[in-house]
Amino acid sequence: MKTLLDTAIKASIKAGDEILKIYATNFEVETKGDDSPLTRADQNANTVINAYLQPTSIPIISEENKQTEYEERRHWTQCWIVDPLDGTKEFVKRNGEFTVNIALIKDGKPVLGVIYVPVSNELYFTNHQATKSYKCIIDSNNTLEEIFSNAAPIFPAEKTRPIKVVGSRSHLNDDTKMFIEALDGATEIVSKGSSLKFCLVAEGKAHVYPRFAPTMEWDTAAGQAICQAAGVQVVMADTKTPLVYNKENLLNPYFIVE
Repeated sequence: MKTLLDTAIKASIKAGDEILKIYATNFEVETKGDDSPLTRADQNANTVINAYLQPTSIPIISEENKQTEYEERRHWTQCWIVDPLDGTKEFVKRNGEFTVNIALIKDGKPVLGVIYVPVSNELYFTNHQATKSYKCIIDSNNTLEEIFSNAAPIFPAEKTRPIKVVGSRSHLNDDTKMFIEALDGATEIVSKGSSLKFCLVAEGKAHVYPRFAPTMEWDTAAGQAICQAAGVQVVMADTKTPLVYNKENLLNPYFIVE
């Protein structure tokens, strides 16, 4: 697992380098079949990550890969789940709130996670036992040893008032409004793009993240791994059991992070 964590960290940083190369240009934006944006940065980052992960001989589910049929996937005991550029809309807006997400899944559960923020050089990751999560600011010359020695553990915040809720400052859907109204006491909305929403709760900058809108497994796997290792649960809104992965339908149900 230590070797796999090393590989995932290196892959995320190199993918981030490729993303920033495109970010500095007047890039073109395509539209995929689901009306979501796609740029050359998504594709180049995916190529880099595949090059790092394929030698592990662990199958890969990536947003930008052709998906393997469930008839084959259902026999997998482990797999990588990857979003090479989570927050393409944020990338297009050039607000810096986009990430590289890499998670290792075993028997449907995230057991290792890495989230890298290329613009700010922030790196979030679990340890290889998935018992703690860490954050550090890196530079391109850092060795893995330097990254591990400079990283500090992250912890969720105590529930205080106001309760900081991760959401959109500009619009909340009805289910989210109802969830917030049911909270006991004053609340404050904290907004962030991409998988950084998970990181806000994991590192104590927010208390809860309710998600009552569609997400895919690659949007959440790394964030869930980091949250769980930090002591934060990511559970389905209806059953209050953890999200599971490599499902027949890769669409997530609604969930709550707290």
